[in-house]
Amino acid sequence: MAATPSTASAMGSLEGIRVIDLTRVISGPFCTQILGDHGADVIKVEPPGKGDVVRHQGNMVNGESWYFAQFNRNKRSLTLDLRSDEGKRILHRLLEGADVLVENFRPGVLGKMGLDDDTLRERYPRLVVGRINGFGSTGPYRDRPAYDFIAQAMSGFMGVNGAADGEPMRAAPPISDMVASQNLAFGICAALVRRAATGQGDIVETALTNGLIAMMGYLAAEYFATDRVPARTGNDHPMLYPYGLFTASDGEVAIAPSNDTMVERFLGALDMLHLLDDERFLDNPRRMANREALREILNAIIVTRQVDEWIEHFNRAGVPCGRVHDLRETFADPQVQAQEMCLELPQASGRVPVTGFPVKMREAPAMLYHPVPQLGEHTDDLLAELGVEGDELAALRARRVI
Repeated sequence: MAATPSTASAMGSLEGIRVIDLTRVISGPFCTQILGDHGADVIKVEPPGKGDVVRHQGNMVNGESWYFAQFNRNKRSLTLDLRSDEGKRILHRLLEGADVLVENFRPGVLGKMGLDDDTLRERYPRLVVGRINGFGSTGPYRDRPAYDFIAQAMSGFMGVNGAADGEPMRAAPPISDMVASQNLAFGICAALVRRAATGQGDIVETALTNGLIAMMGYLAAEYFATDRVPARTGNDHPMLYPYGLFTASDGEVAIAPSNDTMVERFLGALDMLHLLDDERFLDNPRRMANREALREILNAIIVTRQVDEWIEHFNRAGVPCGRVHDLRETFADPQVQAQEMCLELPQASGRVPVTGFPVKMREAPAMLYHPVPQLGEHTDDLLAELGVEGDELAALRARRVI
């Protein structure tokens, strides 16, 4: 069952920070949602008419895209034609009172709108500018278009995923978009801390490909140490065994004994400690070399009981383990529910489930400040804050600037 999110009653960590959000799709909107979850006032600037393209993608429920809802809570929506001179002037007026500008255009696009880096730093020296792109703003690929699939392919991420005798595999979620967004949210917060000390803004950039390269972790370390490209190992750990999926009588169980002490606990729980006296399995290098033989021995035992029995048994023994859940099972799990990792947003179209707040803070927790905005829902209010009302507002609407 989904939880109803807490609504604003305490000051968020980013209370008082105004963010102008020029992003669309996933990379960028997820970043600005994180900032909004922690109290920032996020103004999502969208083109008049259709807005962010994701508003019309995915399954539509009561006329609303739940795909869009997943990345756009805690924002206010302003429609503005940034191709028009009037739209650009209004954007500049917004930036005069802003702390952060976030964009995910291809490199150079913001400059064509009169907002190149030199102009931004000169006109708005306290502004923190955050941007996400495919490959970074320098180098031979800076102008190439990129999506998550391309970043997964070119970062080496796909190259290490999949079965040893199969093709490279992508991760199903848009992981490069999500990682780049989280990196950018962190970078923006770091720049705001620095600004508090120096009074100077900064330009913070993350790239889809760079984020995944940084996540290669020990795989990159092993490549640097050995000059050998890591092999694909499917669900097996590339450097440890036994560590992976094992077959119980009614499904698969994930078991992760990550060091020699854990291996002893695991084998002890199976009454198989004698395997550590076998020349083939004396230590991790030999267990890796004889992985298939050990897998056959272990699966012959594990298949005799059900997954839930093994999970209870191994947890008592202090061995990390778990069932492989589909999403229905994940969101029905009592631990996931206790952590409120599925929330229901009170939208005008009805309650919309979204994933919950992953960062838990005791004094300034993430909260629901605004449900997902309708396109242009806050345009009149936001422009009124700039003194644009009455006939001027009507004229902008007539010219389709807003």
